Amino acid sequence: IHEDGNIILIINNYINNYLYLLTLLRVCVATCNRADYSKLAPIMFGIKSHPEEFDLEVVVLGSHLIDDYGNTFRMIEQDDFDIGSKLHTIVRGEDEAAMVESVGLALVKLPDVLQRLRPDILVIHGDRFDALALATAAALMNIRILHVEGGEVSGTIDDSIRHAISKLAHYHACCTRMAEQHLIAMCEDHSRILLAGCPSYDKLLSTHHREDYMDIIKSWLGDKVQEYDYIVALQHPVTTDIQKSIKIYELMLDALLSFNKKTLILFPNIDAGSKEMVRVMRKKGIEQHPNFRAVKHIPFEQFIQLVCRAGCMIGNSSCGVREAGAFGTPVINLGTRQTGRETGENVLHVRDADTQNKIYHALELQFGKRYPCSKIYGDGNAVPRIIKFLRTIDLDEPLQKTFCFPPVKDSISQDIDHILETQSALAVDLGGTNLRVAIVCMRGNIVKKYTQPNPKTYEARMQLLLKMCVDAMRDAVGLNCRILGVGIGGGIIHHNELVYGTTFCAAELGHIMVSLEGPECSCGSRGCIEAYASGMALQREAKRLHDEDLLKVEGMEMKLSEPITAGHLINAARLGNSKADAVLNKASTALGVGIVNILHIVNPTLVILSGVLASYYQAPVQRIISERALFSAQSIKVLTSELEEPALLGAASMVLDYATRRIY
Repeated sequence: IHEDGNIILIINNYINNYLYLLTLLRVCVATCNRADYSKLAPIMFGIKSHPEEFDLEVVVLGSHLIDDYGNTFRMIEQDDFDIGSKLHTIVRGEDEAAMVESVGLALVKLPDVLQRLRPDILVIHGDRFDALALATAAALMNIRILHVEGGEVSGTIDDSIRHAISKLAHYHACCTRMAEQHLIAMCEDHSRILLAGCPSYDKLLSTHHREDYMDIIKSWLGDKVQEYDYIVALQHPVTTDIQKSIKIYELMLDALLSFNKKTLILFPNIDAGSKEMVRVMRKKGIEQHPNFRAVKHIPFEQFIQLVCRAGCMIGNSSCGVREAGAFGTPVINLGTRQTGRETGENVLHVRDADTQNKIYHALELQFGKRYPCSKIYGDGNAVPRIIKFLRTIDLDEPLQKTFCFPPVKDSISQDIDHILETQSALAVDLGGTNLRVAIVCMRGNIVKKYTQPNPKTYEARMQLLLKMCVDAMRDAVGLNCRILGVGIGGGIIHHNELVYGTTFCAAELGHIMVSLEGPECSCGSRGCIEAYASGMALQREAKRLHDEDLLKVEGMEMKLSEPITAGHLINAARLGNSKADAVLNKASTALGVGIVNILHIVNPTLVILSGVLASYYQAPVQRIISERALFSAQSIKVLTSELEEPALLGAASMVLDYATRRIY
């Protein structure tokens, strides 16, 4: 070997390549059918575009490998993906027993594949029985799982399968805010949930404006068909009520035959009941009918064009309630298969589809309409978010999942540290005059509070704030308080979640402009509420009146060494000082107008004012609302908070609720 340099070079290259592969995150994507591949393909392309970070493996199983369903594994190969393993896992029969046997067959075959590939992460989509087998095998083999599109609700056995996969998965990439909330309610760790959006939206939003769309339409439906003048039909069996779903399918076909429009109909999926549905279709001669084109598979890119420019889509496919909404395509959703899904206004539900006439009438109502495009399920940026999320996965973290159960009652068996410690939060209030930090316990009591004057410069302010937090954390140890997190006062809370905004700066309510030529604000603008009505603004006006010898009136006591504050201005107004009263009237009006603007945006039930000026502002703000608000908001009451420190308690409550999952 020493005499042959080539062999040494080959061995060195092999070692270097092996060491290089060890630094990559090994991601295995498993796809079971044409539908889940449309969601997984964008992620696969995203992973493949970063070979310096990820090593992609592809496993294909399920109906991808069945001729009756189009041998759709070929489109994966056409997309230039190397398929590492093809597993024939479907037991034919298309009934309940065959589905169970298919899961069992997959569980027999998967261990060898997963042991050979040894992925760091297995990416699984959705709610199919094949995916349940994948998740079960991976979980038992200590392989981390990323579940795509968990947390959704659709009203069939798919729900149970989807939620079972979510419980086995270690990480989640969900599509909607509601799905995220469902996962949190299922006690999944919020830090392992990514609100990504639907990956298929990345592709459909970027490619549906193709110039050759008419060529695609004509290739599937003939030369005479025009855009918005045909129907796309896709109906799957409902495994929990097979006979009813077959009956609905028959009624749909009868309605479509009577409606007499060109129709592209796709074969149902491989679930129990699909064989009977195909028999119904063939009994009615659909495959030979001149108005129908029956197909087993359409490439996703072409399917997008067909759905986008259809006069209507009918059936119970999730594509109708998800992807079709992005184009504003009218949809008729039949039966219960998608009950619970979030939908746009383009979807007309016929849940009790028990007559042909009812379905026909729905076709009359929907066909040819166009609706506003909906982005409930995504904005076209899901894949970059998922790739970024994959980069953050720490393989050194414990593999064992932890669930965030809400506390029901104190456990009889407790840890000594928990007995000695009080669960608490650190609350921060960045006031214009003072910076305040407090340790707040679970009962809502302020254990200890820290107050310092607000420095003039940003750097000094941040330095002081950090010091106050460090001091509080140190004192918390001596007070037996376990700090669960830090909350900062000021913000909008919607459905028990803080509204962040694009740049994490939402709810700058103090900087709502109420005048184009008002006093200069600390933000650099003019006419903000803060420039009129904050404690700093009133203090500034009090100093101005004092310097002009217009503040003090008879009966008002002021010490020479005493600093001038907003309190002096209020006291002077109460004693009849017209100048001070004019300043406060202008401040009250500015605050009232600003609150009216907020009422018109969020339409709350109640307005609660807090702080030292709250009692003074209450009546004027109520008057401004009754005079200037829209009729729908004029009756909203203005109250003052009776809490000791509402800003600090509010900030702390967000931390305590979030950390202990007391509210969903």
